[in-house]
Parts: sequence; structure tokens; C-alpha cells
Amino acid sequence: MSVVVVAPDSFKGSASAAEIAAALAAGWQDERPADRIVPVPMADGGEGTLDAFEAAVPGAVRHPVRVPGPTGEPVDATWLMLPGGTALVELAETSGLGRLTSPAPFAAHTVGFGLAIADALAADATGLLLAIGGSSSTDGGAGALTALGARFLDADGRDIPPGNAGLAAVATADLSRLAPLPPGGARILSDVTSPLLGPSGAAAVFGPQKGATEGDVPALEASLRRFAEVVGAAGATTDPDAPGAGAAGGTGFGLLLWGARMAPGAEAVGEALGLPATIASADVVITGEGRFDSQSASGKVPAYVSGLARRAGARVMLAAGSIQAPTHDFAAAVALADLAGSPSAAIADPARWARAAGAALARRL
Repeated sequence: MSVVVVAPDSFKGSASAAEIAAALAAGWQDERPADRIVPVPMADGGEGTLDAFEAAVPGAVRHPVRVPGPTGEPVDATWLMLPGGTALVELAETSGLGRLTSPAPFAAHTVGFGLAIADALAADATGLLLAIGGSSSTDGGAGALTALGARFLDADGRDIPPGNAGLAAVATADLSRLAPLPPGGARILSDVTSPLLGPSGAAAVFGPQKGATEGDVPALEASLRRFAEVVGAAGATTDPDAPGAGAAGGTGFGLLLWGARMAPGAEAVGEALGLPATIASADVVITGEGRFDSQSASGKVPAYVSGLARRAGARVMLAAGSIQAPTHDFAAAVALADLAGSPSAAIADPARWARAAGAALARRL
């Protein structure tokens, strides 16, 4: 009998981490019913982080909040108060891609995320965990900062509109009324280490993922650059080249400006779940995500989990919706798209094909 830990991320836009973990486990047991399966659904600071913490931390309490969504329509979301007073606020809940009916690369903003943070502060949160993956916007975090008390004005002294489009007109910044950080500070949970600007920055790398065309990217970049210059002139010392400043369309930059600090998202979630101790007694570890690509080695769930597995001496396997990078760090790897015949077929029925992937990996043991 083997002990098998199943610790995937969610398959974004397709299935939650819990659903994927359950399907992989079922497939494995179809082939090896005597093995003991330990499902540990994971997250890395993106969609599903709140769910992972709620499942892992006894006494965590959800707080409902209604805020503007990424293009202004009201959305009902939640944030999580952990025992001890730390609040977890997930950007995907309020300002994520899943809240859009159609892409809006210039209009989408993070105002709702900032208002959810403000709601947690009003509830006397003593510290903040800010999960910023899954963003729909490229607004440099300006929307969130506005909700927390900052003002960004055009040359006529009027408040700029929210979104990246508004940043093109920003002339001055007033940061004097920004809400103070809570006593325990704020940590940004993210798997992205990109700077704000440049070829590996927020607009160039992530803009197209949010609906920007090739022609849109220079305009998005120019607005972010202008924003960085204006807040710098206002006395902000945040470096646009800081690792993680480009996360979530530059929301990392805005939060660093506020005084928050970066923390690896997958590691923070894994520690909360007790994953290192769980994997220490495992024989096999299965991890995965929707798309395994060249970015997966930069702090995403598969890289974090496989590192734990190797240190524990366990065999580590990968199940992903699609595989677009070498998998030489894994004892076995399988793509749901290959099993289903196409990415669209896999996305249409992820539970079925994740179960098939679990069975395929068990046969390869």
C-alpha cells in the first residue's frame, strides 16, 4: 500500500482544486484501491485561495461584502477572517477575470478589491493576506489605492476614471489620506515575480491574457509608466522593477506602494494547510494546474509541491489540463487535453478527464 498525496491547484475557468483533487483520487483508486489517498487542494494566491484557507483553518469566518466589480457592476463577494485577527482578501473574488462578461483591458479596475480590504480593516483586522492572482485589470493597483483613500487627479484637478485608461491622464497623486496598514502589516500572496514595466512586465506578459491585442500593449504600458512616474513624484519610493510589482496587472506595485510586502503564494497556502508535514510521510505526490508552461517553475503550485516531494523522497507526478513545458522533474506526467483529444473537450468535462488522468498515473507507478 502506498500513501498518495493529491495536491493540485485549480484548473482556472474549468474546475476548482477540490474538484480536480477528488477526480484524480478517484481515478487513482480505480487502479490501486488499496492505496491511501490524502487530498490537499492547493492554491497560489489566485482563485481558490480563500477556499483553501477556509478548509484548512478551523474557526475561519467568511464575511460578505458587496462592491463594484471590475467594470463597475455590483458583485457579491466575501473575505475571510482567520483566528487571531488576520484577514484574507482575494482579488479574484471582487476584481477577477471571472467577474467579467467580456474582456475590458482598458476599463477593468481593482476598486472592489480595495473596498473589500477597507471592509476588513473596518472589522478590526490586525493583519492582511492579500491574494492577488486572477486579476482582470492592468490598472497598477490604482483602483485599490483609491478605495483605500488615495486620489489620482488629471491636469484639471479632477479624479481620473478607474482602469488603465484613466492612468493615461493622471497628472498628480495625493497619497496623504491612504489608510494605514494594520498593526500586523499586509502580505501579498502571489506567484508572479515580474516587474511593473518592460518586456516581462504587467502589460507585455499579462495584458494579452486579459484580452489586450498586440496593438493595445504599448498603450497599457505607457499608462502604467506614467502612473509610476506620477506616484514617484508624489514621494512614493516603490521601485517599478521590484519583483512582483507587475503581478495582477500592477496591483503588486500599488500594494507595495501602500507598504505591503511580497510573500510566495503557494508556500503561504501550503504552510496553512500543513502540506510539508503531510508530504513528509507520502510515497507518491500528484500535483497539477490548468496549464503547465514556462511560468510554472516560478513559484506556482506544481513547482512548490514538487520541491516538497523531492525533499521528502517521494515520487512526484503531474496532471495538467495542457502541458507546454518540459516535465523532466516529474516521474510521470499526463495532460487532460491529450486524453480527451483536445483542450476544448477536456475543459468541457474536467472531472471525467481528471479521473482518467489519475488512473493513467497510477498505471505508470
